[in-house]
Amino acid sequence: MRFTLRQLQVFVAVAQHQSVSRAAGVLALSQSAASTSITELERQSSCQLFDRAGKRLSLNALGHQLLPQAVALLDQAKEIEDLLNGKSGFGSLAVGATLTIGNYLATLLIGSFMQVHPESQVKLHVQNTAHIVQQVAHYEIDLGLIEGDCNHPDLEVQPWVEDELVVFCAPQHPLAKIGHADIEQLSHEAWILREQGSGTRLTFDQAMRHHRANLNIRLELEHTEAIKRAVESGLGIGCISRLALRDAFRRGSLVPVETPALDLSRQFYFIWHKQKYQTSAMREFLELCRSFTAGVRRSDEIVLPTIA
Repeated sequence: MRFTLRQLQVFVAVAQHQSVSRAAGVLALSQSAASTSITELERQSSCQLFDRAGKRLSLNALGHQLLPQAVALLDQAKEIEDLLNGKSGFGSLAVGATLTIGNYLATLLIGSFMQVHPESQVKLHVQNTAHIVQQVAHYEIDLGLIEGDCNHPDLEVQPWVEDELVVFCAPQHPLAKIGHADIEQLSHEAWILREQGSGTRLTFDQAMRHHRANLNIRLELEHTEAIKRAVESGLGIGCISRLALRDAFRRGSLVPVETPALDLSRQFYFIWHKQKYQTSAMREFLELCRSFTAGVRRSDEIVLPTIA
């Protein structure tokens, strides 16, 4: 066999970062060592894997074919290395989660996973749906837990648990006394919403698709906690997951506003690359997620465990 695992590791890093210098930095190599590794891999196989435009490298057709197989081989090699080191095959796991899932569920799931497998190294990336989809598509993370639709042709998408958004306001807001609102009333309110690209905003926009032109969007924020604080301060009304509002509703610091005219239901999903090798860590983490929500109708009904 003329190639080495190190050469494949450099190839994958360059493919992901489209730059030899950035890949070298990630792998703690000199730029010349990384460049030599790619050159040798192409020379030994008598083929070109990248199209070069100045310092930018992009995969050509053959490179795109090689990438998923190289990632799978490296994942399997890591499992073998962990097994030989007595780690029972549970090494590293990189999980991406959107904000609602990341803030309220993913940390608990990762905590439970690491209690069973203390030798494992788990990384959690919390970003909006669009960012997580791109990370999974480029093999930068193993799994994504998302709250928005994903139509990427290279990704496997499986439903996890249902979720529901809810319109909410401060206790002193006029809508708090009424408890419900129709489209006409909602169109006169100032809104505090998530940013474009988030799953929450996508669900809201879809529900309001025939009325968006009339909306007064005062603020767009990237974090659910910031939206909750802004609404508490009386800056407007918001719309995020019931899961994120469960404690605030219980305390009375925020009040739900029922909106029968709007369909604010959605689904949480698992995503992973169709061509990615599923490690034992990936398989067990997925099973843990499914058992965590077994028998639950909706995300805000999940009984959150206490992590010791």
